Amino acid sequence: MSGGAKLTGKVAVVTGAAHGQGRATVLALARDGFQIVAIDVAQPLEYPGYALGTSADLDSLRAACLTLGVDCLTFTADVRDNEAISAIVAAVVERFGQIDLLFNNAGICAYGLSHELTEAAWDAMLDINLKGAWIVARHVIPQMIAQRSGVIINNSSVAGLRGMARLSHYAASKWGLVGLTKSWAIELAPHGIRVISIHPTGVNTPMNDGLAALEGATPLQIAERSAGNLLSVPWVEPEDVAEAVVFLASDRARFVTGSQFVLDAGLLTR
Repeated sequence: MSGGAKLTGKVAVVTGAAHGQGRATVLALARDGFQIVAIDVAQPLEYPGYALGTSADLDSLRAACLTLGVDCLTFTADVRDNEAISAIVAAVVERFGQIDLLFNNAGICAYGLSHELTEAAWDAMLDINLKGAWIVARHVIPQMIAQRSGVIINNSSVAGLRGMARLSHYAASKWGLVGLTKSWAIELAPHGIRVISIHPTGVNTPMNDGLAALEGATPLQIAERSAGNLLSVPWVEPEDVAEAVVFLASDRARFVTGSQFVLDAGLLTR
């Protein structure tokens, strides 16, 4: 863990924060005045096998937040590790006394025909993308209930609203996040807590490079496999996702809950 001087302001917890959508969102939230809690596994995993964020990425992210004038705590942890997440949330509450936003962003993606997937591959996908979101939230929610406010944003995908070939385990995990979103929205509305899922099309992140390497393709070819964006772009940028999160976390979206926010460049209209 690392941190600077204690500051006031809203507090955001972001998982999968070291690079890609998580990193862009951390920086956007920092510019909006949030104090940051950045969590990332920051090491390679056996599955899916491509490069993930690193501790150096977390260090540089913290430095960037401090330059923006906000505090940033960084933690290296796997969202599947219940004890580690419990300890992190306790440390955050002790430090800041509140948690205003949880962005459940940590996730993986990999290809495979459903009947050819190994049980280990299935379990890793569901445990990281779906169970991990639940584990983090189950420790954050009591603090939000105590303060009678908060926003939880679950990073799903267009695959959480449609089927996709060779991505059945990924789609199952992302559809599961929709179920969590709607159920949590019902459970938590009496406590002043909003819950939303977001559904980007392909996003221009290092994950594309990892998938491309596994598939023996280029990142652009990977994007074109799921072609269907109405707008003439192969993908959206992580900053586009970040801006959506900042909006949904703000009072400008104060009556948005239980909803699916689509950022798909028109893909789902096909």
